[in-house]
Amino acid sequence: MSLAFRVPGAVLTEREHTVPLVHGDPSRGTITVFTREVAAPDGLDRPYLVFLQGGPGHEAARPTSPLSGWMARAAQEYRILLLDQRGTGRSAPVGPLIPGATPAEQAEYLTHFRADSIVRDCELIRHELGIERWSLLGQSFGGFTSLTYLSIAPEGLRESLITGGLAPITHRPVDDVYAATWIRVREANERYHARYPGDRDRLRSILRRLDAEDVRVPSGDRLTARRFRQLGMLLGNHAGFERLHHILELPFGSPAFLHDAHDALNWERNPLYATLHESSYADGGPTRWSAARLAPEDATSGDLLGAEHVFPWMWEEYAGLREHREAAEILAEHPWPRLYDADRLARNEVPVAATIYHDDVYVDRVFAEETAGGIRGLRPWITNEYPHSGLRADGERLLGRLIDMVRGRA
Repeated sequence: MSLAFRVPGAVLTEREHTVPLVHGDPSRGTITVFTREVAAPDGLDRPYLVFLQGGPGHEAARPTSPLSGWMARAAQEYRILLLDQRGTGRSAPVGPLIPGATPAEQAEYLTHFRADSIVRDCELIRHELGIERWSLLGQSFGGFTSLTYLSIAPEGLRESLITGGLAPITHRPVDDVYAATWIRVREANERYHARYPGDRDRLRSILRRLDAEDVRVPSGDRLTARRFRQLGMLLGNHAGFERLHHILELPFGSPAFLHDAHDALNWERNPLYATLHESSYADGGPTRWSAARLAPEDATSGDLLGAEHVFPWMWEEYAGLREHREAAEILAEHPWPRLYDADRLARNEVPVAATIYHDDVYVDRVFAEETAGGIRGLRPWITNEYPHSGLRADGERLLGRLIDMVRGRA
């Protein structure tokens, strides 16, 4: 099914595609995957750029009218294909799990929502649209998915652009990844307190009160100290330091304080984000709650704010995650298959350009540089101009430079 709309400055074409739940096993039934094509009015025959969103568990960015940021730059050379990755947005969204299913059945169902399945969805859609090759733009987890694409089906790709999404591909244990992210988030905490030196005492006071008092956010959940520490998620975004400061400065327990503390974390809006988060780093083997096992003491009983670190207690304290609790426990022990083919990437023939953010809180710079060196033909741009959210902060410039790099013009 296809619907087209004309809006100021663009033509939008919405499609629903039918894909197997389990690629290679049609007996498991099908799901629907949604795409939205975005083209300039004079660019309806331009080559495709498929946008792979960060996450896991988040739908594709929604276009504005007129187009702005990276989409405005992309539309000069491409038709943009915005993919709601399976389980997100309008693509068989995962919320409350299957009625009547056992926790083991719930967990098994969720194993089919990783990057390898997303890539195979893309390949079916590419053939459905009659496209010989298309380009990729992968942000964060979308970059991880791009590396899986280059490992599984490089013959479908013209070029790949990656922003803040070079995952480890050389058999690094997941514990190496999470040990590094705790170091990076500690550095971000120190940069934050250097900018706002008065906030450390304010933060400590808030954490003490949350331990002692029953404070409720608008959803009805208790706002605990450990939940509040997860506001360190903001430290990786271009406006995150200021957003965190503006929460800390509000009167404790005021409606604004409670709403902003609640709304700054989006674990519940897209439950897959928490439930499958560690699996995105599991290039073979189980994760066994890696982030929680490796958490330093001051991240659980002190004033260190965490980032993209999931803990088993979240499936109790966040009402929107509780239905995933038993499935999440099973998935933590699941022997995940490999996501990347390091040998194939070492022989890669698809042009690739990628940003590596020097101060990235979520994707370790050292491991990203290691990955860049393992992919034949990849041209890296290592920069301290942007945090992890550079594509949102200055997308037009950032994408323009990546296009120039992949075409050999920069």
